[in-house]
Amino acid sequence: MKNAIIIGGGLAGLTCSILLQSKGYQVTLIEKKKYPFHRVCGEYISNEVLPFLESLNIRVSELNPARLIHLSVTSVSGKIMETPLPLGGFGLSRYKFDFLLFEHAQKLGVQFIFEKVIDINFTENTFKISLSNNQILESAIAIAAYGKRSNLDQKLKRQFFYRRSPYLGVKYHIKTDLANNLIRLDNFTGGYCGVCKIEDDKYSLCYLSETANLKKYSGISEMEEQILFKNPHLKYLFNNSEFIFEKPEVINEISFERKTLVEDHLLFCGDAAGMITPLCGNGMAIAIHSGKILAESILSYTHKNSGLNRLLLEKEYIYRWEKEFSIRLKSGRLIQKLFGNKHVSNLSVSALKSFPSVTRFLVKKTHGKAFI
Repeated sequence: MKNAIIIGGGLAGLTCSILLQSKGYQVTLIEKKKYPFHRVCGEYISNEVLPFLESLNIRVSELNPARLIHLSVTSVSGKIMETPLPLGGFGLSRYKFDFLLFEHAQKLGVQFIFEKVIDINFTENTFKISLSNNQILESAIAIAAYGKRSNLDQKLKRQFFYRRSPYLGVKYHIKTDLANNLIRLDNFTGGYCGVCKIEDDKYSLCYLSETANLKKYSGISEMEEQILFKNPHLKYLFNNSEFIFEKPEVINEISFERKTLVEDHLLFCGDAAGMITPLCGNGMAIAIHSGKILAESILSYTHKNSGLNRLLLEKEYIYRWEKEFSIRLKSGRLIQKLFGNKHVSNLSVSALKSFPSVTRFLVKKTHGKAFI
């Protein structure tokens, strides 16, 4: 039986593991945390993924996700515009969603190891993966799906790692009176916040901020009061909601720069391969789709008799990934420049409100089509 090792058990890694395992691979997935657990994530998923998930008999409807059909955007000073989401999406916590995929993968026979990967080496056409428990795993195929940023990026000498990123992400779960079919993006100086309903009458509140905002104050709470509360919609939300977490989930050094898809034959997918700005709210769909594309590329170029055609596999994967995601990621980086600044965000929201066709065009540029 062919085997593969996947490093990282987020949406991309889990999706890839499910597809490979169901097609005759023995997959080992290494994740440093045990499921279920929370991740810093906006927890909005475009409906483009639903036909694919249903084809795998993964029924997210059983988790009672929120149905999201409207988008609103507010400027730093509080101007607001609202538009329908043509394809729509659903709100579901990573705590529940990742666990659903984990259980599905486990039933298929994917082997899970809950340890930290400390090194990756490729010699004699084989990957050697060193774990924190001194175990060493070997495989002809290794996939890096460990998320936005990892110490492994430094060991692999990936160029983006050495360029400091000015962003941090913060996430809460709250109970509030916001509309249950709406995803709202609230701008503040140096960042923006997304809030939407998820399962069990809860809402996900997740924001991206320039790290410089935090350095000005004693901690996250003071930064929120001094920076985020300048937007009246955010001030009302924070002051009139029940916060479920004792403390927020936080992640530093979030990078939106271009990343390589292959490094010394190690294959990257999900946020490890490239990340759309959270403002576009489509990272979860991209992660799932990238896991699918990578699994299909592997299956196309591994043959029972002739073995692995590694170079054709890598070429095919890069071509398909670029074709599917490069424009979306570029669009996200450009759209991000319209927000996070008081004057620019005011002008942007006013323009989007006055020209709904432009708004629909931008939404379309950052979302994909339904796929199976």
